[in-house]
Amino acid sequence: MLKGPPGIFAAITVLPLAVGAGLLRRALRRKRLMGRPLPDGQLAVIRRNVALYRLIPEELKPELHGHIQNFLAEKHFEGCGGLALTEEMRVTIAAQACMLLLRRRSTYFPKCDSVIVYPSAYVAGKRSRFGYVETEEASVRLGESWTQGLVVLAWDEVAREAAHPDEGRNVVLHEFAHQLDQEDGAADGTPILGSRSAYPEWSRVMGGEYAKLRDRAFNHVHDVLDAYGATNEAEFFAVATEAFFNRGKALKYKHPELYGLLEGYYRLDPAEWVQR
Repeated sequence: MLKGPPGIFAAITVLPLAVGAGLLRRALRRKRLMGRPLPDGQLAVIRRNVALYRLIPEELKPELHGHIQNFLAEKHFEGCGGLALTEEMRVTIAAQACMLLLRRRSTYFPKCDSVIVYPSAYVAGKRSRFGYVETEEASVRLGESWTQGLVVLAWDEVAREAAHPDEGRNVVLHEFAHQLDQEDGAADGTPILGSRSAYPEWSRVMGGEYAKLRDRAFNHVHDVLDAYGATNEAEFFAVATEAFFNRGKALKYKHPELYGLLEGYYRLDPAEWVQR
């Protein structure tokens, strides 16, 4: 017979029950919010600030509205660097992040608890190690995604890119694509796919396109994919996601195999949303 402190078996029993009850409450809340219309004030913000919203098919919008409400209910937002965070900022960020959840099983970026927003580009420390020597240098950033807990964004960049998707860049889509990538615990450019059999094809297409982008970046050849994607595989997936949503028609024309892979992953066809 196992022995332990008084009440240990009760604790073992109660803990899973409590966890299960919490998961059930969350599932019920998510279902309720998915069926609730988006408040008029929030809808007005999205229509005004997020140009991509005006392009997506009407049949996708009710689903997006539900995802936005769940995202806002579950994520903590905090302004830093003197920024007074507003409802407009929260809604503008949530609307873009939730584009990545459309038509997919939505876990709402489980590794991200908080969204930290700076007024503009911010300075963060970057550590490097060479043998036994570790150095730290300042790095100016517009956004970053941590493997646990945080997404950090610069508001002026968020607002500008939300209004101009034709430029191809979107820091919100970029950083939350990293969150999708990091759900399995590794930032390697390969998110969790639908089946084991999908991984070899993902590796072949993404690996080949990444190598080609590195060559183009080295030779200063312009492409619909931003050269920053040549940094590593994780950045390539994030940059490819930006191009997929913002410059879908051009990406499909220039990189049809890559577009098809992302179309299968995101279950969307942005090339049909707008002629660009």
